[in-house]
Amino acid sequence: MTGNMTAARDYHTASTLSNGSVLLAGGYGGNYLNSAELYNPSTGIWTTTGNMSGTRESHTASTLSNGLVLVAGGWNGASYFKSAELYNASTGIWTITGNMSAIRGFHIASILSNGSVLVAGGFNGAYLNSAELYNPSTGTWTITGSMNTARGDYTASTLLNGSVLVTGGENGTYFNSAELYNPSTGTWTTTGSMNVARGFHTSTTLTNGLVLVTGGWNGVTYFNSAELYDPSTDTWATTGNMSVARYRHTASILANGLVLVIGGYNGLTYSNSAEFYNPSTATWTTTTNMSITRYGHKASTLLNGKVLVTGGWHGAYLNIAELYQSI
Repeated sequence: MTGNMTAARDYHTASTLSNGSVLLAGGYGGNYLNSAELYNPSTGIWTTTGNMSGTRESHTASTLSNGLVLVAGGWNGASYFKSAELYNASTGIWTITGNMSAIRGFHIASILSNGSVLVAGGFNGAYLNSAELYNPSTGTWTITGSMNTARGDYTASTLLNGSVLVTGGENGTYFNSAELYNPSTGTWTTTGSMNVARGFHTSTTLTNGLVLVTGGWNGVTYFNSAELYDPSTDTWATTGNMSVARYRHTASILANGLVLVIGGYNGLTYSNSAEFYNPSTATWTTTTNMSITRYGHKASTLLNGKVLVTGGWHGAYLNIAELYQSI
């Protein structure tokens, strides 16, 4: 356990800064939040920092190569946004930057190897397939190729070759399709489909270049299944099942190459269980439980190798944070 956050939050963002601190921004905790706070790993203490210009949840936050944090889009219970702003850790101040071309929340942002930020999909009253790029040097957005499928509640993983793999999600129905974004051409191409249609899952790029997808649901069934994407063949293969079904859980890659999966919901109960996947053996091993059950939380890998878990929900919004240290 570590010190409590200053506010209970779900649908917030958590960003690890270049100085090792973790920035939490926005979210919902009974009301929509514009507040932000910082966790200091050296002291285990949370401190408030500057507020965002407006309340937002289901936005994205990306730590840029210049050290600033870009927050984009989101929802405040009445409106979706195209606004974006930057957090400066040196001053604790947020400044407005260029607006996205589309209003969107529940989207995903991926940092490309050239430092640009790719934002794709999401929802603004309709599911979106549009995508756009943020240029940190100019503070502006430009439209890039659209995904082949409009989708929300999906995942995106950056591959070792710099491409971005998008998997699953929904646009009224859940699907198993996947597609790749090529930063060099600004285009999307369909790739092999997952074995199972799923949303609210996780996807993690492993040190061997494969992508591990875990859990989620298809509108009816919650999954404990996992599968692996091989970029060299564009195919998926099932791998070992998790010990429990999970939805809105988290997956974090550890320094030793294992993937730590934490918490979630299985349609009946919230989970405090944790387990890790070993890519060498394709097996799962349970590890120490969290102190409380939660889903919709965030997990941040710290520079010291520990994993910080923040917020979420388990029948109430949570301001409780805790740390996992691998053995």
